[in-house]
Amino acid sequence: MPLIGSHATVTGGLATGGLGYAAEVGAEVIQVFVSNPRGWAAGPVSAAEDAALRAAAIPVYIHATYLVNLGSGNPEVAAKSADAVGHALRRGAEIGARGVVVHTGSAAGWTGEGMEQALRQICELTVPLLDKLGDDDPDLLFEPMAGQGRMLCARSGDLASYLSAVGHHPKAGICLDTCHLFAAGHDLAAPGGVDAMLAELDGLDGPSGLDGPGGSAGRSAAGGAGRPVRTLVKLVHANDSLLGCGSKRDRHETIGAGLIGTEPFRELLAALPDVPFVVETPGGKAGHARDIATLKGLRDEAADGVVQRSR
Repeated sequence: MPLIGSHATVTGGLATGGLGYAAEVGAEVIQVFVSNPRGWAAGPVSAAEDAALRAAAIPVYIHATYLVNLGSGNPEVAAKSADAVGHALRRGAEIGARGVVVHTGSAAGWTGEGMEQALRQICELTVPLLDKLGDDDPDLLFEPMAGQGRMLCARSGDLASYLSAVGHHPKAGICLDTCHLFAAGHDLAAPGGVDAMLAELDGLDGPSGLDGPGGSAGRSAAGGAGRPVRTLVKLVHANDSLLGCGSKRDRHETIGAGLIGTEPFRELLAALPDVPFVVETPGGKAGHARDIATLKGLRDEAADGVVQRSR
């Protein structure tokens, strides 16, 4: 069943701070920033901290700065975004991270709708970065947004354009955020809501529906234009939602205290048994510890359900 953890603060160093945080909250996996999350400045680098984190048993993921928008029509923002993603991927390789999460961004700055131009630019900026990655380097994980403004990707079905823009590259994956999905209109709290979201995601499978500006022909065998898209989900941000379904606003809430509730998380844990779940919920360390404990309890229930169904 899935590993469960949280985003971790890294005061004192990536390993010192991150691993200490994990121990305090009971995390089995952590996500960290390696640069200013709300700026372009890179974070400090320590060879000793990097080595300690590589040697740790706990899996690590990186979240790129929130400013990244690879689809931006502003050339300066686009260039800085590509540099920031490249930096995060390099740092990911140095610390042994499994993945780097990047928001899918928007078509802001383009005249007209801008979708086609933005996706073409994503191909031009991202594929060269992906091509540099080796098998042991982190995957680049695209995270759909809540849907406000000119966002390029919000519902799970919107990922078709992104996967196709990067040519179904074997180092491209998906990070799902439950609050974002709910805000974008996936009613995870409704009966069958989780299954419907996953069905929409899996419905992207097939070469005809996924061709696009990145070109799938040369990558389909390695990158997965013929495999279930659900297998591209490498990380879940497990966050309840303060606001209602379809709000298009990203407001995280404690697991079970928001409008998603606990049952959808139990269903997701059962449906994605090999995918780590990381909480980004409010309340600091105490809140993360509480939410990790809640998810671990739901994981146990989901595992019991799987055992019962197999008998």
